Amino acid sequence: MSNEDIRSLSAGSPSEQPHIVSLVCQAKKALQQGEQLCMDAHTLSNASAQTVVDILALDAQVRWMSEAVLDQLKLAAQVAKSIELKRSELEGQVQEWDTLCSQRSDALDSVLESLGSQYVPPDFHTVSVDSSPFGSQNGSEDENEDDGTPFGLPKSTSDPRQSPTDTIRNRSPLAKLDEKKSKRMDRRRWKTLSDFVDERAIEDLLDTIEIDRQGLDDILAQTSNDPEDLLSAIGAIRNSIPEPTELPAFDAIFRAQEDTSSTMAKHLELLAHHYGNMQNAMHDFEAGEEFNEEDMQGMNSDADALPGIIIELEEGVRSIVTYRNNLLETKTAAQERVEIHRRILTDLDQLGTIMTDMLEQQHAVETESLECLEHLHMQLRPLEELHHKYTSYQYAYNKLVLELARRRQYREAAQRVVANTIAELDAMVEEERILRAQFQAEHGQYIPEDVCLYIENPPNRWTVSTWNDEPLETLPEIENDLIEEAQYRVSGVEIGIGASQSL
Repeated sequence: MSNEDIRSLSAGSPSEQPHIVSLVCQAKKALQQGEQLCMDAHTLSNASAQTVVDILALDAQVRWMSEAVLDQLKLAAQVAKSIELKRSELEGQVQEWDTLCSQRSDALDSVLESLGSQYVPPDFHTVSVDSSPFGSQNGSEDENEDDGTPFGLPKSTSDPRQSPTDTIRNRSPLAKLDEKKSKRMDRRRWKTLSDFVDERAIEDLLDTIEIDRQGLDDILAQTSNDPEDLLSAIGAIRNSIPEPTELPAFDAIFRAQEDTSSTMAKHLELLAHHYGNMQNAMHDFEAGEEFNEEDMQGMNSDADALPGIIIELEEGVRSIVTYRNNLLETKTAAQERVEIHRRILTDLDQLGTIMTDMLEQQHAVETESLECLEHLHMQLRPLEELHHKYTSYQYAYNKLVLELARRRQYREAAQRVVANTIAELDAMVEEERILRAQFQAEHGQYIPEDVCLYIENPPNRWTVSTWNDEPLETLPEIENDLIEEAQYRVSGVEIGIGASQSL
């Protein structure tokens, strides 16, 4: 409605003119408000559509990033498993070495314990500690009282520098002999085979092995927590991944917006139709047409309905705004998830650097551990050699006991043969002497003295001695129970020691 139309109404009826103008103005204002509200609703609907596009793009980005993160975490878990597997293999090799070392140590301890349970007669060992092939580390004052050489051979006591005062000052030979007899009767004072073992060297070897073994533990400890730490980091990243959320039902939102827009469009059509009717009424009024009471009531009724239509249009806009706000909240949440994933990707980069360092350190630890294990295996060889050495030592000692017992039997048998021979010769000499005496008594008086002067000679006396007058062999005294013990021990290891010595 133009200003000229409004001015032309001023020439009409004074009572109807203001009312018609007012109704036209209300219709125009209502139409303008309706148009603005519909334009706002249209703008909001278009913005909502763009927001949905953004949400879909952000959701796709989140899903892609989530899948990428999960794939990287799977690879990281495989790296952790690989490190754990390599550590398990190393620990298995270390456990095998521990088992082998325990077996070698137990075998050596068993041999040493067996040596400690076998007594050595005092006549078998000497004064000098260095005379033992193993170097005794358990010297005692008893060693200074032994006056024999290895295995009982006599020691020369002819010292021109020794004076009678030295004998008196030390001890008399009888006192020494009595003390040796007392010592021989008390086996608790005897040495054992273990007294001739260099236990200090064995302890030093075992200490060295233990120190090197502890060094291997220190090497392995460098990466002992790596698999657990890596799995914890993987778990922390996995837990930080946002849970997937369901997107709003965009189809329902669009249908609701379309329904609202359609309803608003119908309301706008009503407003436009009402405004058109009012313009026509105004033109009729200008043409001189008069409206009856019923017409005026209809126009007033339509004018009274305008605020309700505007309210419904405003409610439609608010409804679209609500959908728009819900979509914006969904978009904000999607943007936050994208930011979270970006931070997770940064954490993944750091995790990759950590895994690289772990792998390099694990490789270095593996190399160093294998070198240490090789060194430890080399150190087990001395244990095996000691076991063989002392097993052979005990076996040789038992054979020595049996050999000395055999030699004693040989010496006694030879002495019996010599004694029997001497007795037989003495009997023959006595019989010969009697026969010669009888001959001399019967015939000697008739034989001139200058004939066969040697006929009166007595028979030769005979003696049996060692070749070149060598002194008799001196052998230590060995009790029968010691010989039986040696026979028992030799019979138990005859086969095993043969195989051991073949090494």
